[in-house]
Amino acid sequence: MAELNLRQPAVAGSFYEGDSKSLNKQIENCFLHKLGPGEIPLTNPKRKSNIVGLVSPHAGYMYSGPVAANGFYKIALGGKPDIIIILGPNHRGFGENISIMTEGKWKTPLGELEIDIETAEDILKNSKMIKNDKKAHHYEHSIEVQLPFIQYIYGNNIKFVPICMTRQDIDTDIEIAQSIYSSVVDKNVLIIASSDFTHYEPQEYAENVDKQAINAILEFNPKKLYDMIYHQNLTMCGPGPITVMLIACETLGFKKAELLKYATSGDVSGMYDQVVGYASIIIRK
Repeated sequence: MAELNLRQPAVAGSFYEGDSKSLNKQIENCFLHKLGPGEIPLTNPKRKSNIVGLVSPHAGYMYSGPVAANGFYKIALGGKPDIIIILGPNHRGFGENISIMTEGKWKTPLGELEIDIETAEDILKNSKMIKNDKKAHHYEHSIEVQLPFIQYIYGNNIKFVPICMTRQDIDTDIEIAQSIYSSVVDKNVLIIASSDFTHYEPQEYAENVDKQAINAILEFNPKKLYDMIYHQNLTMCGPGPITVMLIACETLGFKKAELLKYATSGDVSGMYDQVVGYASIIIRK
């Protein structure tokens, strides 16, 4: 693979440890943390995955890693998908409104993960909105921080598709979800929606509004989720990725949603004045 097609890590050494030994240890500590599942998972790669969707946070591992570990723990136990699609918000605004990479590899301290060219090109072909664009992915962390957990569970012998979203609204989400569905209907897919919840609000407020948002997700009700954003100033950063994941899962015939863990940065730091909310939610087959 040409060096030009190797996406270098943007937040290694800041959001998570920058070398493989330290990163493996950090991930294990996330699994063992009091806010994590409490044990390191035993992966069953020969079993077909029984989880089709995941909402996972994307802050620094110090803060959101234990909550994220709850979802990846269940994924490890549930088996191995054929392909992983990761949707994340675009925090920096670079690149196209909806950006996919259709080829190349992404590097982390744990190695390199290859993009599934066939699936990525199918998604691109089936959509009028998605553009083949590397710029949006260069510095964006929301997709990247999911990769070390995936590599810890499966190694580097699994392919993925990254989709970065600046534009987030119901009509856009429906179009993307339909393009994904058309491209993976015969595949054993895992769709990860990368999102944090309330940003920089007091703990009590964050817990209250995030509970309402989580209930909307568990009810497969994206309209309710967007209504909260417009009318209650919900500061979730990834409603688009979550909505795309929900619609795609529902279209595939799966609606068994389960909240595994909710916590805030305050639950880690002990500082509750301005917290960020994190949730791990799975959709089972």
